[in-house]
Amino acid sequence: RDFLPRGSGIVTRRPLILQLIFSKTEYAEFLHCKSKKFTDFDEVRQEIEAETDRVTGTNKGISPVPINLRVYSPHVLNLTLIDLPGITKVPVGDQPQDIEYQIKEMILQFISRESSLILAVTPANMDLANSDALKMAKEVDPQGLRTIGVITKLDLMDEGTDARDVLENKLLPLRRGYIGVVNRSQKDIDGKKDIRAALAAERKFFLSHPAYRHMADRMGTPYLQKVLNQQLTNHIRETLPSLRSKLQSQLLSLEKEVEEYKNFRPDDPTRKTKALLQMVQQFGVDFEKRIEGSGDQVDTLELSGGARINRIFHERFPFELVKMEFDEKDLRREISYAIKNIHGVRQVTGLFTPDLAFEAIVKKQVVKLKEPCLKCVDLVIQELINTVRQCTSKLGSYPRLREETERIVTTHIREREGKTKDQILLLIDIELSYINTNHEDFIGFANAQQRNTQTNKKRAIPNQVIRRGWLTINNISIMKGGSKEYWFVLTAESLSWYKDEEEKEKKYMLPLDNLKIRDVEKGFMSNKHVFAIFNTEQRNVYKDLRQIELACDSQEDVDSWKASFLRAGVYPEKDQTENEDGVQENTFSMDPQLERQVETIRNLVDSYVGIINKSIRDLMPKTIMHLMINN
Repeated sequence: RDFLPRGSGIVTRRPLILQLIFSKTEYAEFLHCKSKKFTDFDEVRQEIEAETDRVTGTNKGISPVPINLRVYSPHVLNLTLIDLPGITKVPVGDQPQDIEYQIKEMILQFISRESSLILAVTPANMDLANSDALKMAKEVDPQGLRTIGVITKLDLMDEGTDARDVLENKLLPLRRGYIGVVNRSQKDIDGKKDIRAALAAERKFFLSHPAYRHMADRMGTPYLQKVLNQQLTNHIRETLPSLRSKLQSQLLSLEKEVEEYKNFRPDDPTRKTKALLQMVQQFGVDFEKRIEGSGDQVDTLELSGGARINRIFHERFPFELVKMEFDEKDLRREISYAIKNIHGVRQVTGLFTPDLAFEAIVKKQVVKLKEPCLKCVDLVIQELINTVRQCTSKLGSYPRLREETERIVTTHIREREGKTKDQILLLIDIELSYINTNHEDFIGFANAQQRNTQTNKKRAIPNQVIRRGWLTINNISIMKGGSKEYWFVLTAESLSWYKDEEEKEKKYMLPLDNLKIRDVEKGFMSNKHVFAIFNTEQRNVYKDLRQIELACDSQEDVDSWKASFLRAGVYPEKDQTENEDGVQENTFSMDPQLERQVETIRNLVDSYVGIINKSIRDLMPKTIMHLMINN
């Protein structure tokens, strides 16, 4: 039977799902008009064309919506085929400009499925290496396990050439091999050449051709039909176990869901109240588990709300505190101005170091703590609200209950936000109210005069491993191998990277001296989050790179790595903002006496702000926990 539309240009403009079913009677039926049985196959062709035009229009448009056709016949083997549009390069008629992309996407939708076999059809008078069908099949089936090659137009090859190497599976081998066929020409179709006659002519061609004679039994349309039936049966047998296990897991999850509604009686009013209370109670339990942690049903895919909040307290917040640390030049300039302004017109430096200058500078630095502290509260609130939403997802069947639960809890969180922020600002105001120079950790005036600034920045214990993990070096050019993932080990002294986590093949070791961190904007096409390490003395960090860009999968990972670098003494870059009046130079015109006083106060400020930071780092999580999370 001949019922598929043929012609020039793009004829198949919608996928046709064709089910061939062995039956004693011969007829066809479409899914879109199930009640009608077609016995005239010319009508079937007309219906395919009409149904295509109904969705795509008459001017060569395409659509991914399939046409479903069943053909019952005593002359077929049980088989399901999907006829897909040919790959078009240039748009015609009403076709969109991206027609090639659209068709490729449509084809990939079908051939990407592991359960499907791919029939890659290539004409013999075309170079096999340029076959679009084989190229796309290779993309989704690189091993060639699901692909069957079909070579057409063997009768149209140039004289003296043949496709013997291809058909013997020597040129581009496929596990399932190639089958050659000879179809009717357009002239045969126009002349209404019978399919039986065409099959006989095909058989004669293979038997009489010297290059194909020895494999005539493995060529031709009847053999292709037989192979497809056999291979599809085997393929179904192979994929059935995984399909069965997938269905079983779906069944189990559905049974679990059904269990919840086992004793549900919609007409019983007490049942409704009980169900409501149970759901709200479950929400409370889920919320507590996500915040406090739980041994049962541990999520291994992502961090829970509680773990994320812990990360904010001990990684993100300390990093924000260091990030706002003062700029050295600005601080020294402010100290020198404070000393000069306290002396006023007399300018008698050298007699004593004014503690008023120390107090003024310390207070200015403590006030700066307000911003990172409030930011920390905002980050925690965001995590709490996200956790609430995750917990209410179980109430999806009751949108109003879900909405109301979210509203009540979120409103309460917002109320607590005000109280928590007030308390944190009060903590900072308390620190501002009295500068305790008798604190046991404060270095005192005598020690400050002898102390050098550099000794203040002590690193952690040498060779202590601070962090290990995978990172991608993002800015290596393609010529030199391109971006690559390595296993990084950060110690208190150096940053090393290896080929893998076995740490046998070391690629490089970078000492941490004079290194700083800066942010890098995320690339336009990249989904990675990036930060960079550079040398403050303008030296190359690695090979010919002034900085190495390190990429992580999420912003959380970036923040976590930055916090680890802080522990190793590698600090973020400060924004160098020039003073508009150019008064920056005044810092360098100090007399030696004033320089010594600035150095002393600088050391005192460093010591006292360190004490405050330590105190705030300890009190912030406690305050947030007590006033917001526990509440």
